[in-house]
Amino acid sequence: MARVQQTSVLAMPGEAPVWRKYLQERKQSIFTSFQKQADPFKTLAELAAAVDDALSAIWAATKQSSAACLIAVGGYGRGLLYPHSDVDVLILLPGKADKKTRTQLEHLISQLWDAGLEIGHSVRTIEQCLEEASQDITVQTTLLESRLIAGNRRTYSRFCNSIKSSLKVTDFVEGKLLEQQQRHGRFNNTAHNLEPNLKESPGGLRDLQNILWISSAANLGTSWKALTQQRILTNIEARQLRRHERALAELRIRLHYLAGRREDRLLFDFQSVLASQYGLKNTVAKRASEQLMQQFYTTAKSVTLLNTIVLQNLRNRVYPQTHSKPIALNDQFQISGEVIEARGPGLFQRHPDAILDVFLLWQMHPEVKGIAVGTMRALWHARDLIDAKFRRSTKHRRQFTAILRQPSGLTHTLRRMNQFGILGRYIPEFGRIVGQMQHDLFHVYTVDEHILMVVRNLRRFTVPEMAHEYPLCSRLISEFESPVLLYIAGLYHDVAKGRGGDHSLLGMQDAERFCRRHGIDEQDTELVVWLVEKHLYMSAVAQRRDLTDATVIAAFADEVKTDRRLVALYLLTVADILGTSPKVWNAWKAKLLAELFHAARRYLSHGSVPSDRVLASKHERALTRLRAYALPEGAHEAFWQKLDDSYFLRHDEQDIVWHTRVLSYRFETRTPIVKVRLSPIGEGLQVMIYAPDENLMFARICGFFQQTNFDIVEAKIYTTQHSYALDTFQVMTTGQIDVHYRDMVRYVEHELRLWLKHSDIPAARKSRLSRQLKHFPISPLVTIRPDDRARFYYLNIVAGDRPGLLYRVALILARYQISIYNAKINTLGERAEDTLLVQGEALKNSRTVLRLESELVHELQAKS
Repeated sequence: MARVQQTSVLAMPGEAPVWRKYLQERKQSIFTSFQKQADPFKTLAELAAAVDDALSAIWAATKQSSAACLIAVGGYGRGLLYPHSDVDVLILLPGKADKKTRTQLEHLISQLWDAGLEIGHSVRTIEQCLEEASQDITVQTTLLESRLIAGNRRTYSRFCNSIKSSLKVTDFVEGKLLEQQQRHGRFNNTAHNLEPNLKESPGGLRDLQNILWISSAANLGTSWKALTQQRILTNIEARQLRRHERALAELRIRLHYLAGRREDRLLFDFQSVLASQYGLKNTVAKRASEQLMQQFYTTAKSVTLLNTIVLQNLRNRVYPQTHSKPIALNDQFQISGEVIEARGPGLFQRHPDAILDVFLLWQMHPEVKGIAVGTMRALWHARDLIDAKFRRSTKHRRQFTAILRQPSGLTHTLRRMNQFGILGRYIPEFGRIVGQMQHDLFHVYTVDEHILMVVRNLRRFTVPEMAHEYPLCSRLISEFESPVLLYIAGLYHDVAKGRGGDHSLLGMQDAERFCRRHGIDEQDTELVVWLVEKHLYMSAVAQRRDLTDATVIAAFADEVKTDRRLVALYLLTVADILGTSPKVWNAWKAKLLAELFHAARRYLSHGSVPSDRVLASKHERALTRLRAYALPEGAHEAFWQKLDDSYFLRHDEQDIVWHTRVLSYRFETRTPIVKVRLSPIGEGLQVMIYAPDENLMFARICGFFQQTNFDIVEAKIYTTQHSYALDTFQVMTTGQIDVHYRDMVRYVEHELRLWLKHSDIPAARKSRLSRQLKHFPISPLVTIRPDDRARFYYLNIVAGDRPGLLYRVALILARYQISIYNAKINTLGERAEDTLLVQGEALKNSRTVLRLESELVHELQAKS
């Protein structure tokens, strides 16, 4: 547990400037040695020793109380210090500090900071330490790892004995296991984030430390060698853990040196440089940074598995085992205690079918908490038995299909199979994308983790307790005949990424082979293959096309063809978007997809509805709502006469009623009217602007939202028959807003009204590129094409997202006298995919269009 450190205090004075210089020179020497020969543990120990020397000398020079002591705790207490980690120390007092002691301590802390030490300090008595340790397991863990740096040995000895005697081993073990579970949950239980945390992520250094904390508390050892002697680890596992610990420690040291600060996240900013430090080179197939990250993911995956094995073994030692009679599940497995256990040695070698069977049984028995340690080890070593012959076995194919068809536990089972390397062996195409990076700036997981997240989302739709999250999805999947087809489509929708070519088309072929081999009938196979091919289609239509255009709905529905396909595509699309990043999904995307789904379903059920019937129905519904607001009969008529059919077709009745209530008595005013309300979709604001029309109106409004840090997600632009602009914007705040929404509404209404009265058009504000765009820039893509009736044009923009992007576009379009009728702004992480419906004489000239496209690309590229 606690270790006493005999520090080598140098024969130097205790003045802070002297020690600042010493530490700078010593750290530089250590860094130089590390560059020549990367020995991580030697480096960490030498950094800790250098700080020990400074602390000891300054403690002595500041003449602290003879009964007090200075103790290293936490990571520093282990005698290991990373280049930019805090120096955590405990100043232990024999009793309450008097005025003289407080003065001495203030002088000590001042000197330590002046010496350049980033000190994390606490001043406590033994009693205070015990009280805090009893309330906070993190504090207790920190205090268990301690070394005496300077001061009274007897005080330190009493501290060690008190901490040790207060430790309740079973409570500590349960607390550390729960703490690890919660920590993993913060990272969505995966290390396969594109910018993982070397210390805290699952499979990181903290998982290794957790093993040693628990084993130390249980008096089973403080090193891998000791755990081997205690038969907690095998020799092979101990070697693997040492190798992984060394690899993670070296990578973290390099990251600290490269960042020049305490930084434990493998950010994009550092991945390429770190890869070059390891001698990795770009290849045709993979960038050097991708090779580095794949090595990290392999290490983290192995650490996670070993952490599971060792902690289960430790738990068995700490908690008394009840020797209840095992419950036989079949001839091969039994439940012993709360875990599944093989009924004999060498099971997987003798009966390879047991490899999939153990996962199926675990899935079928939710009361089981895991696999016995011996069985787990045997399973890990048996993964190489899954070869082409294994995959051709009809029995094994039935087993895997049974796993997919189980009513519960599929997500956990697939994750476990992936953790053991089984899933990638059974589905080789999945194995090829394990740990594969995605540099599209909106996926935050590797390809394999994203796929498993999509399957997890589909399964989540089926859970009644989760129905409140996505009610439409939950209702649709409960009515869907065979959800297993959705899971297969989820497994294959991105499985062909990284091969070159269209991953949707390549994935179709893989999905078809899987279905044929696993006995999926012709009709169901056709659905799975179609879903993999078209998994991006619904999202593209919903977020880029005008959903009030009947021809758009008709074309989409004609492509989908059947209600079964429509339901399946909608469910897969929602699950896919949810699985890219927690930040990508929002209420606006939900509204667009649901709107397209319902419109297409109506079309498939009833065919195209004549526009006059649509208009009459919408008029009637709007009037019914207006009566509920006590608007006098006929009060709307004069205002509605200024609106043509296109207005009513493009706006829903909620917006029509809102506009009518506000404008029925004021539609001839020359003063701009701005009204704001909470968006009906539940997120953001809906902003209505009514004013005499002008060419720069759209640009002015975009400029205001840029200046006030709002993101535009949709704009409906309409010009009345008496030349007034009636524009409706859906906007989202770009960050956390602390003001009440009523204050925000009043602010936007007042400030935007003033903004519209200004004659000046401000220049686009310069904005900094995000970290991701700096390292993975997006080449802007601009296309202009006519719609199906050649009345309007679609302007499609793909570029790196940044504040003011739409404003820049609007200024250029205004110079070309191009009017905007609709704008859909789709932001996917750092990637903007915007579609504008535009009209103007300039668009009829091919040379002008080419010049416009070039100018837009230049503007979007200039700062990308």
